[in-house]
Amino acid sequence: MRETLHSAVKLLRLSWRQHRGKTAVSLALVLSNSVAAPLMALALKWLTNSSVAGDVGGAGMAGVTVAACAIVVLTLGHFAHIAYFELSEVNLLTMEQRLILLANGSAGIEHQERSEYADRLQVLQQEIQQVQNGLYAVLALSSLAVAIGITGLLLALVNPVLLLLPLVAIPPLVCGQRAQEVLDRAREETAPDTRLALHLFHLATAAGPAKELRVFRLQNEIQRRHHELWDRTTDRLWKAQLKATGLRAAGQLVFAAGYVAAVLLVVSDAIGGRRSIGDVVLAITLAAQVNQQVSAAVSLMHDLQRIARAFARFEWLEKYIAEREPHPADLPTPIHLSQGIHFDNVAFRYPGTDRTVLAGVNLDLPAGSTVAIVGENGAGKSTLVKLLCRFYEPTEGRILVDGADLAHIPLAEWRGRIATGFQDFARFELITRETVGVGDLPFIEDLPAVSAAIDRAQASDLVAKLPDGLAAQLGKSYREGVELSGGQWQKLALGRAMMREMPLVLILDEPTSALDAEAEHVLFERYAEGARRVGQATGGITVLVSHRFSTVRMADLIVVVADGHVVEAGPHAALVRKRGLYAELYGLQASAYE
Repeated sequence: MRETLHSAVKLLRLSWRQHRGKTAVSLALVLSNSVAAPLMALALKWLTNSSVAGDVGGAGMAGVTVAACAIVVLTLGHFAHIAYFELSEVNLLTMEQRLILLANGSAGIEHQERSEYADRLQVLQQEIQQVQNGLYAVLALSSLAVAIGITGLLLALVNPVLLLLPLVAIPPLVCGQRAQEVLDRAREETAPDTRLALHLFHLATAAGPAKELRVFRLQNEIQRRHHELWDRTTDRLWKAQLKATGLRAAGQLVFAAGYVAAVLLVVSDAIGGRRSIGDVVLAITLAAQVNQQVSAAVSLMHDLQRIARAFARFEWLEKYIAEREPHPADLPTPIHLSQGIHFDNVAFRYPGTDRTVLAGVNLDLPAGSTVAIVGENGAGKSTLVKLLCRFYEPTEGRILVDGADLAHIPLAEWRGRIATGFQDFARFELITRETVGVGDLPFIEDLPAVSAAIDRAQASDLVAKLPDGLAAQLGKSYREGVELSGGQWQKLALGRAMMREMPLVLILDEPTSALDAEAEHVLFERYAEGARRVGQATGGITVLVSHRFSTVRMADLIVVVADGHVVEAGPHAALVRKRGLYAELYGLQASAYE
């Protein structure tokens, strides 16, 4: 309950920051609306007693009062809705922006790669939509609190014992909270199946997988698995819903018993001559209002409890990010490299696992060099890249940049001095110039800079074929958008990586996986030429990760990774003469092309 009330205060503060005037008007209107309903019950007592006594004037005045209260009840809520509707929309947008910032505000990417964290984010993304209804719930509950207070006072005037009637509302509230906990637990437990079902839905409806689904006749299999997942999820949620309904029904039955007892008490007083007929009407009307107030409160508490859960998950994400703040940045970011980068006995295990991905890595990446990292899938190549990008910190050991611990270099400045191209590149559905230009935001509007980056990525021919060139809208999310092939998207991603002309480290992690071997070889040769130019100017290092051994022959240093260890390192010719793992794998690939 404390968390629920705390979240209500947070939501009011959020709305107040958005627009003080609209928040104040909304609160004033709903509070005025809350006073009108109990006063209407009091006016009905006046009307009844005046009618019984034959007081025509009094009955007329009472009737006018009842009508006025009814108008207030029916209209003020509507006007309040007009005032808080926009606030609710803005609150939702603010929370979504906050979630975007939090999801991307961590130095690392653990929360996006670990399933248990992904599940929490999945639930949070669903519950954040409740923020839109949250302001209504807060305002309505504030209104109900005032209405219940006035109702309690009027009930006490009829019979002090009737003050116990609002207390009978406690069981429904407690049972409602318990029911919400049951539903929240069920949602969390079904989050993995929900996430997988949504993935299957995307596979079944997106254009990309459509060809494979048809060729391999997977439509029925995808549908079957999707159906099974939703059946399992629905069954779990349905059972939770039944349990929650039972809890809520039990609470309502307790209140119903109290309601009937209150009515019988007042009726017996009226029969005994201790109360007027108007008192009976007042008590029945107020008791009915209490019933409505309790039912509304239970429903609104349900919404607020979901909001509370969303705020709690936000706080968890904030705490998670705060606990993973990078080391103190007490060392300057180098402008150029004179020595290079050294892995000093580096080991790494992904958080939450016991498996060592890298162990005892001692490796020198000389300044101004082109380094190729090769090895079989799962050997640890991409993990080395993640450590260089500081998506994770080493579990053991250090990474030294010209002798300085990378962990103590300002993270934002370090990432501003590196450039990357990944195998799992993003498809930014923007106009072409922006899709490439985001690789160096200060130059996103600089057409010569964007064109030069596209040329370095050998994607000029692709841009020339687009209907509007650099101004072409990309992606099928737009009606006029141009859809590209995987290789074309990858070329633009490479252009993005080329936007920074003089990075200290250029990392290309399987950047040409969607291209053929010949195209990859030509690109790598060009990158090697550019790397030599950058290396001479800044001592910058180019790191190429590839599974194609033939395309990395031009690298100054080839690093062979196997089972989390660096097993060989040296230039191509020396490694071939050594007749080790590199020579074996190179020979196998070479024979495949003969």
